Parts: sequence; C-alpha cells; structure tokens
Amino acid sequence: MKTKRQSKILELIRNNDIETQEELQAYLVKAGFAVTQATVSRDIRDMKLTKISTNGGRQKYVALNDSTEDLSEKYVRVLKDGYVSMDMAQNILVIKTVSGMAGAVCASIDAMNIHEIVGSIAGDDTIMCAIRTTEDTVQIMKKLRKIIEQ
Repeated sequence: MKTKRQSKILELIRNNDIETQEELQAYLVKAGFAVTQATVSRDIRDMKLTKISTNGGRQKYVALNDSTEDLSEKYVRVLKDGYVSMDMAQNILVIKTVSGMAGAVCASIDAMNIHEIVGSIAGDDTIMCAIRTTEDTVQIMKKLRKIIEQ
C-alpha cells in the first residue's frame, strides 16, 4: 500500500502544483487513499520531497533526483562518522555522537525507515529514539552495530 501511495504522490506532484501537505492529502483522498496528514508528512520525508518556487511566488512539491543507493551509502557513512556509543533504557535508545553530529546521524537513522522506531529527537551530541518495545530496542541496537562495524 505504501509503495502504491508513494507512486501516486509522485504522479500527483508531477501533474499538479501542490503547495501544502493538506492539498496533497486531499488529492490522495480523492484518488481513493485513506491517509492522515501525519502519513502524508512521513511520505514527504521518506521520499525526500522538497519545495521549489513557481511563477507567481507560489511553491510546489518536487522529488529530488538522488538515487536511493547513493543516499543509503551517504547515510551509512554519516552514521559511522558520527557514532560514539549507544545504550538503552527499556524502549528508549540513546545514541551518543561526536559533538555537533547528532542531527545528521539522527537524519540518517530516520532515512533508514526502521519501522520499530516511532520517533527520534537529536540534540548536539545525543539522540533519543522511542522504540515500539524493549525487545525491538535490542534488535535495533544489533542492526545498528552491524551497520557501524561493516
């Protein structure tokens, strides 16, 4: 369903000047997709959509042209370069980074679309990720260690 919805989003933004998440949501509902604004927001972030200015001073969503493989390599590199350590407190994963790198590392982790991560917050050198369960937290830590140790 997500793939179909995101394909439809690409079609919609190619064929229409869509300026807001609410407009995009309305187009999707009209096309038969039952979506919330939060879903649309996640799709925009996942798909790396951005806004450009149009004639008349308005803005519209467009898709970036970076390949997924290139982006994945960049995310892994940022994670490896910024990572210092991680620990858990039940279903909260705390990741320590090099000073000033938490935002970039957090964005890299978010871009990995790890379903078990409900949300994340970054400071200067610390990231807190809310994970669905304690067991998922252990699995995410293993997954991240595997990526970092490659």
